[in-house]
Amino acid sequence: MFRTKRSVLVRRLWRSRAPGGEEEEEEAAAGGGEPGAAAAAAEARAHVCGGGRGCCPGKTGRGGRASAGAEAELKALTHAVLKRLKERQLEGLLHAVESRGGARTPCLLLPAKADSRLGQHWYPLPVLLCKVFRWPDLRHCSEVKRLCCCESYGKAHPELVCCNPHHLSRLCELESPPPPYSRYPMDFLKPTDSQVLQEPGDRSHWCVVAYWEEKTRVGRLYSVQEPSLDIFYDLPQGNGFCLGQLNSDNKSQLVQKVRSKIGYGIQLTKEVDGVWVYNRSSYPIFIKSATLDNPDSRTLLVHKVFPGFSIKAFDYEKAYSLQRPNDHEFMQQPWTGFTVQISFVKGWGQCYTRQFISSCPCWLEVIFNNR
Repeated sequence: MFRTKRSVLVRRLWRSRAPGGEEEEEEAAAGGGEPGAAAAAAEARAHVCGGGRGCCPGKTGRGGRASAGAEAELKALTHAVLKRLKERQLEGLLHAVESRGGARTPCLLLPAKADSRLGQHWYPLPVLLCKVFRWPDLRHCSEVKRLCCCESYGKAHPELVCCNPHHLSRLCELESPPPPYSRYPMDFLKPTDSQVLQEPGDRSHWCVVAYWEEKTRVGRLYSVQEPSLDIFYDLPQGNGFCLGQLNSDNKSQLVQKVRSKIGYGIQLTKEVDGVWVYNRSSYPIFIKSATLDNPDSRTLLVHKVFPGFSIKAFDYEKAYSLQRPNDHEFMQQPWTGFTVQISFVKGWGQCYTRQFISSCPCWLEVIFNNR
């Protein structure tokens, strides 16, 4: 029997679905419904098998029949949705899924009012496709954030909405209660770094980015003028700050290992409500920012951001409120409240062997222009 090109594309898309699904939901229920528990479990499994698509096939066992029934229902619903798409739309969706968001792919515009029923729940099409191809434990549209590269970004009630699952990210919920991480000293930052923001009349950039390997800065300061910046080690269609092109003299095996895991890296975006960081890599990143914490707190917290998640790493209004005249630290180092530290793969603080970010193998210092 001959297969049409459309049917071949649909079959390839179904084989490229995210692993897990039923297991994540069972683990989330067992964990008391914690929204991050299922994601963490899925992430852990992804690292065991290498994170490739089609790995970690669903296991049969406890609840095997129910799981098989849910799988069959999801398959029928997914095929019904995919068969509505044009051949060009299927090709674009397949390219996005197989590249895991590394390639620039067009929006998948579908009717905004079209919902699909799965079990007892109704899902908007963007949420359904995100469940199928990225996060099987996703339950509600409030858990995702649209990326600025998407045509539907910023539109409240469009007739057509983008359903490309890699044009959305998962919202990162801050840890509660957070562990008591400690403030790390910034006195080893060179004065020339801070002077970049002190030059009068220099308002063309909104931030500068420095890449560090442990206590050594590698490469030049990267001045950011565009609203969005990709920072990566290896990205198929990358355009931005490529860490893989920087010459590093560090011979540490750990540094080399972490460098190779940066992969697609992060996306740094200046939006209306602040600066967002989207983790595009296959490993967690760790972020510390003064605006992520309680203004009255005497310590800064380190927040873990899983792959595919976004977090508002910097808030301008909060940063200005932090510059209190009687605050000795801000008087001595006025850019402290306008700085974000991001470590790839390895965390720091009291819950880790590394107490300071300067001990992390690969990390970024993002200094915002406060003018």
